[in-house]
Amino acid sequence: MRISFVLPGLHRVHRGAEVAFEAVANEIANLGLDEVTLFGSGTELAGRAYAFSSTSLIPRESFERFPKVPPFRTEYIYEESTWALNHLRSYRPNDADVTVTCSYPFVNWMLTRWPPFRRKPAHIFVTQNGDWPAYCDDLEYSQFRCDGLICTNPDYYERNKDRWPSILVPNGFDPKKFYPAKGDRAQFDFSEKGPIVLMVSALVDSKRVLEGMRAVAEIPDAQLVVAGDGPLREKFDALGEEIMPGRFRRMTLPLDQMPDLYRVADVMLHPTFHESFGNVYVEALATGIPVVAHDYPVTKWIYGGDYPGLTDAGDEELLIKALKAALERGKENAIRRADNAVTRFAWENIAKKYREFLAEVHARHRSLVS
Repeated sequence: MRISFVLPGLHRVHRGAEVAFEAVANEIANLGLDEVTLFGSGTELAGRAYAFSSTSLIPRESFERFPKVPPFRTEYIYEESTWALNHLRSYRPNDADVTVTCSYPFVNWMLTRWPPFRRKPAHIFVTQNGDWPAYCDDLEYSQFRCDGLICTNPDYYERNKDRWPSILVPNGFDPKKFYPAKGDRAQFDFSEKGPIVLMVSALVDSKRVLEGMRAVAEIPDAQLVVAGDGPLREKFDALGEEIMPGRFRRMTLPLDQMPDLYRVADVMLHPTFHESFGNVYVEALATGIPVVAHDYPVTKWIYGGDYPGLTDAGDEELLIKALKAALERGKENAIRRADNAVTRFAWENIAKKYREFLAEVHARHRSLVS
């Protein structure tokens, strides 16, 4: 097959969706059966098994203060629209047998509707950023199309399996990079005093980073490290200066340094109420650090219902209690659980499931259009 992974942020940012697409595409390309090309806005990277093509865009930061109206509901969609408009100039649907994206609406519309009245490749949509387009019939969501749906958690699969050809496939991690090892605080110039609570998250309301900071502030001497950026950066810094001065840091790191950052942490905190999957869940699991996260179906599916760090993240007292308990338990239990992560979540195994599903959808699509 000729497979195209299409996502504006590829090779430019390292959010969960971009990390997943790049990893899956590289593993599929390594199988040597298909021609795999990524289309994004970054630069070509050495050592990748796939081809890469770059199209320019206007970054999302330029749109943070723009009005939020359908279909431009977020700064990310504004960014996506500029990339799709530029990419249309060079887009050739005949160059692919299967296209894959998780971006809606403009990229999905381009891949499923352009050019009008001509052959289009089979299209796979992945629920990396949510499944609203797949099940919602209101406003711009009513224009969603796909030939196959890859669902990143069981809730999404149950909700959509009767409407679209679907499969349940989680995200994953690279076992060669994410594994338990002793962390080195000096590598990041962290103080040796007090435990380190890590949050790996965009600074947006849905990730509840401010609520997480308030909980960590109640633990004496605890340091909060947040790896991520977003429109809440100024509020985050101001709150930190107010309630835990000198005990917090906001940073962004290259992807290859993230495993070392996880290992330095004593616990990872992720208080969001919902994730489409949450790569951070399995990255922390694989590096053997305790996790405190909201107790809901996705985290139960990933960690198991008996995982001690799951709690009601909406209750600040319970969140603080869970953090203190995780710090008291230490890493021993988390390290034991790390071994089980490889079979379920290694990218090599995830990519094989992707490839099988893409082949099924391609064969079915070819039979319908021939």
